[in-house]
Amino acid sequence: MKLTVNDKTYDIVIERKSTTRNTYIRVKPDLTVFVTTNRFTTTKAITNLIEENYDKLVRMIEVQEKKKENNQGFLYLGKQYDIVYVDSNSISFGDTKVFLGKDFDIDKWYKKQAKGIFLEHLDEQYNKFSKHICYPKLKIRKMTSRWGVCNISLKTITLNLELIKRDTKYLDYVIVHELSHLIHADHSERFWALVEENMSDYKKYRKEMKEF
Repeated sequence: MKLTVNDKTYDIVIERKSTTRNTYIRVKPDLTVFVTTNRFTTTKAITNLIEENYDKLVRMIEVQEKKKENNQGFLYLGKQYDIVYVDSNSISFGDTKVFLGKDFDIDKWYKKQAKGIFLEHLDEQYNKFSKHICYPKLKIRKMTSRWGVCNISLKTITLNLELIKRDTKYLDYVIVHELSHLIHADHSERFWALVEENMSDYKKYRKEMKEF
């Protein structure tokens, strides 16, 4: 089946499941119109449903096309990959491409990678501070305006999940920055001197991160 919108043609894929009672329509990132229904729904009924929801489908396609236009590719540890969508629910990497399942939960995957990588880098940077502070608790979450947060009273460092997309040198800078706050709570001269003592190039990384 095909759907035509403004002289463009989009594939319609129908998936029938015995456990599904209703019919659901969505537009995937590769612009495939995906219909999930039960085995008793006729093709004519699906066609009628698509026609009834034509305007809504057009808007859904426009949203996905806009995302595609704005897509910077797949970012991971400072490297950008072109995305190739595949049918399997998995992720694998080539030299310049990432093969990504259409229903793959990328946020969950990013969080899993971040947990191990962030902890490893925290261990490395903490060795520079171990004589002065206790090992902090690490939290990871998405943040819109900060790369890291330090809660001095709880001895907790929170790192922005988006750091998993950047080169690890920026991750190390944010960790050093937040560890320094466990000694100097403000941004005084003593604080910045401590940051520089443990990362001489911090000014360069700090400036570059403002452009992200």
